[in-house]
Amino acid sequence: MKTIFQHIKGDKTIWAIVAILAIFSFMPVYSASTNLVYVVGNGSTLGHLVKHIVLLIMGFAIIYGVHKIPYRYFSGGSVLMLPVVIVLLIFTLAQGTTIGGANASRWIRIGGVGFQTSTLAGLVLMVYVARYLAKNKEKIINFKESLWQLWLPVSVVLMLILPANFSTTAIIFVMILMVAFIGGYPLKYIGFILGAGIVALSFFVLIAKAFPDAMPNRVQTWQSRIESFSDKQGKEAYQVEKAKIAIATGGTIGLGPGKSVQKNFLPQSTSDFIFAIIVEEYGLIGGFLVVSIYFILLFRIFVVIKKTTTIFGTLLVLGVGIPIIFQATINMAVATNLFPVTGQTLPLISSGGTSIWMTCFALGMILSVSASKEETEEDILDDNPLDILHETID
Repeated sequence: MKTIFQHIKGDKTIWAIVAILAIFSFMPVYSASTNLVYVVGNGSTLGHLVKHIVLLIMGFAIIYGVHKIPYRYFSGGSVLMLPVVIVLLIFTLAQGTTIGGANASRWIRIGGVGFQTSTLAGLVLMVYVARYLAKNKEKIINFKESLWQLWLPVSVVLMLILPANFSTTAIIFVMILMVAFIGGYPLKYIGFILGAGIVALSFFVLIAKAFPDAMPNRVQTWQSRIESFSDKQGKEAYQVEKAKIAIATGGTIGLGPGKSVQKNFLPQSTSDFIFAIIVEEYGLIGGFLVVSIYFILLFRIFVVIKKTTTIFGTLLVLGVGIPIIFQATINMAVATNLFPVTGQTLPLISSGGTSIWMTCFALGMILSVSASKEETEEDILDDNPLDILHETID
């Protein structure tokens, strides 16, 4: 056991948090999967649990592998990965599927496993933005140059994610603006970019309304979700109503592990609405503990930032770490009807391959930064992406 811990570097508290969330997720996923088995008719409860455990073990392998990579490689790696991500997003949109009449072109299948390309794209984009801001920290930013070098790649990726996944697009865009502000990008330019983003979204909605066959039901889906959330007198969406019943039923201490009733009626009970099942089975105490663990993770992310010696390291940890907390907050806010339905999973607890793996990749990056003692800004930013590729191949 001692030799295992000798190979684990970086913030030990973050390692412990990941392990606690992963182990805790076993029971809710096992319990909630009865909906998939008996309502949807998909597999067995044990099968879903085994699949979830295997995905988490692979996730831990990703964290371990990534945290061993010096974080300076992520800088040049983001430049190399950006064209790959764009090609993947185009391919995903081109062969997207339809679920229940709605466009769900978020996934591609690799070896029988569904892969959501937008989560990878978001991760690569955050690292790319951190690289650009760190390289230009000591320079006076030329807005026209930044449009080509920074905002053009950002806008291309976001426009490719938007048709299938508005919530992910919005989260990535907000996170990029936040990192840009912290990274010293001029506030007046950020305001212009925000305005341009709102105009672009409005234009997209108008186009989608004018040509509904091009993107079946996406804008209508967003509209109905927002309307059902904002209209307090109207009939709430079925899944939100069931989630509220689950939370109300849970009370202070919950019904007990595996004793949820609403899991049999609540769609997406193992992913988007798993927090409602947790509160139903473990009560407000269980819900509070989950919230507390994510809060401790946020605190440790800021501890890593405080100890980081480079601007790129700081922006990297911010860019890939805060979205994990943001995603968890949105998931729990949706389950408690504080936010419209978005489709965001609860990191490391919800079932699902890509979301687990990309969260683990981000945590691996954070641990790589926390494990580093000797990196300097020059080492990181002087790296040529092609040199990194050459070193990797060798």
